[in-house]
Amino acid sequence: MKRRWNRTLPTPTLLKLLGVKAPELFRLAEVVGKWVWVQFKDAPAAEVRQQLAQLGFHWNRARQAWQHPCGVPCPERATYDPHRRYGSYFPAAVRNS
Repeated sequence: MKRRWNRTLPTPTLLKLLGVKAPELFRLAEVVGKWVWVQFKDAPAAEVRQQLAQLGFHWNRARQAWQHPCGVPCPERATYDPHRRYGSYFPAAVRNS
């Protein structure tokens, strides 16, 4: 299954894939630690949700974000804010600067 394989992709490889296959998602992508998160103001269309799932993302209801583990799954739910612990950045902003 392609989704399972895509969940093992390292962060740089996933970002390249997003840039080629889903540039609109790349523009929203935020790297948090080694994971990639995508958040929307409103619920995305079913086609977008399906695309995220095929790329290996899963929905995290508590954080209201689509998350990709980039080959580094977390065995338990984190009780801390990953942004504070690991930092974050938006690759599209870095690419455009």
